Order: sequence, then C-alpha cells, then structure tokens
Amino acid sequence: MEARTRALRTLAPLKFRPLAGAVADLWQVAGEAGAGGFYRSPDPRLVVFTGPRPPQMAFRTAAQAPDRLGVRAMFVPAGVPLWARLLKAETFGHVDFHLDIRSLRRRLAVSGDSHLPQGAVFAGNGADLETLAGLAAAEVARPARGDMVLDGLLQALLGAVLHPETDAGEAVPQAAGLRPHQARRLEHYVQTHLEDPLGVAELAGLVGLSESWFSRAFKQSFGLTPKRWIAQRRVARAQQLILEEGLSLAEVALATGFADQAHLSRAFSQAVGMPPSRWRHIHAGSTGAGHDQPPPFP
Repeated sequence: MEARTRALRTLAPLKFRPLAGAVADLWQVAGEAGAGGFYRSPDPRLVVFTGPRPPQMAFRTAAQAPDRLGVRAMFVPAGVPLWARLLKAETFGHVDFHLDIRSLRRRLAVSGDSHLPQGAVFAGNGADLETLAGLAAAEVARPARGDMVLDGLLQALLGAVLHPETDAGEAVPQAAGLRPHQARRLEHYVQTHLEDPLGVAELAGLVGLSESWFSRAFKQSFGLTPKRWIAQRRVARAQQLILEEGLSLAEVALATGFADQAHLSRAFSQAVGMPPSRWRHIHAGSTGAGHDQPPPFP
C-alpha cells in the first residue's frame, strides 16, 4: 500500500489481526491542523473511525470532487487515490480492513448484493457504526473471542457502509438519517454554493423534507448540525484557498461565504485553533510534493 503522510504521528504500536480473506489494522494517531496524507492500495479496504465522533477531517478522491466531512467510515476500492487533511489538531483511532477482492465478492454475494462499487463510498456518523467500530477495535486490540466475532463485525460494517439505498416510501425515519442519494445531493450542492448564503430551509427543500425533520436526519447522518457542517465546509475550502499564491484573506472570505475577513478569522480560529494568517505562515511551505511529502491536497 502506498501511504505518504505529513505531520501525523502514531500514539501506540500498530495492532493487527488476520482473518480469512482480510487483515484488520488498529491505529491510534495524532495530528496538527493541516496534517494529512495520500493513500492508494492495490486491494479494496474498509476504514472506520472509533470514538464518540469522527475526526474533523476532509477527504477527497479527485481534484474536482467535493470535500467529504463528518466521515465515520469509508469503503475505498483498489487503486482509488485518497487524500486526507485534518481541519484541527486532534487525536483519533481507526480500524482498517484490507480485503482480498475474491473474498469480498463472496461476502457481498452472501448478503445478496453482487454490486462492487467502483468509486469510494463514504458513510456519515451513526450509532450503529460507532458501536460496530468500538467492538471491532476491541477485538483487534485484545482478541477475546474466535475469528467468527470479528468476521461478523466486518460483515456488519460492510453492510452498514455499502447497504443499497431503497426508494420505498418518502418518509425518512429519524434513526435512519438521510438516504445516501440525499446526502450526496446536499454535499454537492453545498460544495458548489459555498460563496452563497445557505440556510436550513433551503437545504431541507432541496431533499424534500420539513426543516425539523431535516435537521434531525441531517445530524444523524453527519454527526453535526447543518450550520456547523456548513461552517466546516467553508473553513476546509478556506484552507485550500489560503495556500494559493496571490489570494488575500479578504478574497478567501468572499469566496467561501463569510461576511468579511474578520468573520473568516473568527470561524477559522474556532475550527482550527489559530487564525488564518498564522496557519498560512505555518503551512505555506508544506504543500510541495517532496520525497517524504504526500501529493498536495487537490
């Protein structure tokens, strides 16, 4: 697996556990704001973050793809590039399942789903994923049962991330959060309208839900309120623009939907832990793709 990281450090020795057709890794990591990495594997993999909430991290699989935030778990097919960047300094853990393609196809066939995604699939926060991630991490860290338990957890995690969406009915139960196609539509819309005012009523109308129902389903899916999620999106985009030569902070503020530079500075400092001017000074020279550096976040 190709993995190039910047400003990330492991907090404990890597723990792993082999399974039939898979290997599970358990990582404990710390990073500063702007830390990140580039990853590409010859095998498909399932990544799930542990803990009460996902890390505040932006993911991208292509230059023109929108940032993915609030990610609790992801399935990344073989050969698909993945860029990751922390929005603020924090520690986090994750379990990675590296999957043999033939074994993966058999697992999907057992569940009645023969479709193997060609692109990365991202899943937002949810109580089911949080619980499954914690159980899987515990089994890798301190094996207490036979392989059947961890194997079953892997199968459950695959189901939770890759479960095909259903078109039956219009109601969205609160516990289920948003449907995958609704979440994708919102992410694309927000990413392409960051310079505009974005309100709950507008987003709820976009997916055909009432404001109250939308807010509950949204938080279930993304782990944040719509307002906080949009603010994270704006800050993530601001971080990209700040590192582009010739773009002033006032211009960055205008391009990312903040009222002015002062508004940008307040939101940026709250999210990242330092003002954008200081963040630019620290990271202005860290985007080159040197031998030990990951390719720059596209």
